[in-house]
Amino acid sequence: MALQTPKNMNITINENFSVDLYGFAGVASNMNWSHTGMTLMNKMWHEVRSHLLKHKGINIWVYEEKYKMFAGIELEMPPQQDTELELKKIRLPKYAYYKHTGPYAKIRETGSEVLNELNQRGIKTRLPHLEIYGHWTEDESKLETELLWCLA
Repeated sequence: MALQTPKNMNITINENFSVDLYGFAGVASNMNWSHTGMTLMNKMWHEVRSHLLKHKGINIWVYEEKYKMFAGIELEMPPQQDTELELKKIRLPKYAYYKHTGPYAKIRETGSEVLNELNQRGIKTRLPHLEIYGHWTEDESKLETELLWCLA
């Protein structure tokens, strides 16, 4: 089901999203999500590269209750050797989806607009919330980030 907003935001309501991520969890002190996410992601990439783990190349940030977050990646297969990576299984029975195209610096603003639209329509969300980062490009106007909110 697609929800059209005055800004032509194409929000869809979907079912049954699941992903197994390998990465690291942390707490965003002072709600500094960006710094925390980057720190966790850099630690995750160091571990993935040092063990030569085959992966899908897409960073996924998971926002959870009590300022917890998880930065991870899908691996082609579970690690066959010991690593420090943590496994996080994400299951969203029903979720709202929106694809943000543009600079990462605008993701928070876009997310607020989507949440406002969902609230106006009486659609309640709950954590976790995910940001799935597409492949990097120098042209910030073409960066794609998928935003997913678990529905209550």
